Amino acid sequence: DNLLGISWVDSSWIPILNNGSVLDYFSERSNPFYDRTCNNEVVKMQRMTLDHLNQMVGVEYILLHAQEPILFIIRKQQRQSPTQVLPLADYYIIAGVIYQAPDLGSVINSRVLTAVHGIQSAFEEAMSYCRYHPSKGYWWHFKDQEEREKTKPKAKKKEEPSSIFQRQRVDALLLDLRQKFPPRFVQQKPGEKPVPVDQIKKEPEPAPEAVKPEEKETVKNAQSAGAKGPPEKRMRLQ
Repeated sequence: DNLLGISWVDSSWIPILNNGSVLDYFSERSNPFYDRTCNNEVVKMQRMTLDHLNQMVGVEYILLHAQEPILFIIRKQQRQSPTQVLPLADYYIIAGVIYQAPDLGSVINSRVLTAVHGIQSAFEEAMSYCRYHPSKGYWWHFKDQEEREKTKPKAKKKEEPSSIFQRQRVDALLLDLRQKFPPRFVQQKPGEKPVPVDQIKKEPEPAPEAVKPEEKETVKNAQSAGAKGPPEKRMRLQ
């Protein structure tokens, strides 16, 4: 099983973790990273010290690095002789939480997979913007162009002047209102005080011209002649 994606912690051990107790903490039965067939378990059952591990052959766990109280690194290795060992895996404990350190092959594989995924996503996104038409050929159509077109300020429509019907209708309404509600004050000249309409002197209307009786008769004759029409022409006798 791949143990790179899991972690393990026992909160009761965190306050007492140090160089002497970290291997006991790692050898807890609920720890999935610990191998029960290792030489550490044999030494523990026989109540011997960890110095006897150098005289044994097989899988063992040692404390590789310690930085109390935060960081501890434990190595799993295959001992072949008192002077020859083969590293199998490394585990680091940060604030009481145990993780398995990835090997070099897993790191390279993960980085390559991440890079390939990013490149593939970039190609797929680029292909989604590509357009083709037999008459035009290939071109790019980006979504940003549509958003820019939507956000562009639209040109304001020019306001058309009022029609003749509207102007005449407004003038008729204003005249009607003026007749219904005549002004009470009038300002004859700019800058002067307004004067009530009642105090304004009206100009006398011109008297009708006297018509002479002779002219009246002339007008009546002309009107009667116009009503009767022209005299009929008589036929001449030869």
